[in-house]
Amino acid sequence: MSRPRVEIHYCPGCHWLPRSAWMAQELLHTFGDVLGEVALCPASEQGRFCILVDGSQVWDRVADRGFPDIKVLKQRVRDRVDPGRALGHADH
Repeated sequence: MSRPRVEIHYCPGCHWLPRSAWMAQELLHTFGDVLGEVALCPASEQGRFCILVDGSQVWDRVADRGFPDIKVLKQRVRDRVDPGRALGHADH
């Protein structure tokens, strides 16, 4: 069974690479034992920022009205990759 793949699609023209890299680092720190990969994907569309787990969207900057708080992002990723995992203070 393959391990989940997270994709962070970001707009390079908007200079969102540092934010994307930080989120990737946070996800790897929290879920490194269950994730197969976290990929940083420069988007071709201007202003795009979205996060997918195995092709299913867990965050979209437009639909979700902004960037995710890391706590919320970890909860959404956890719900897809390891639903039984406790996130400590991030669960409150």
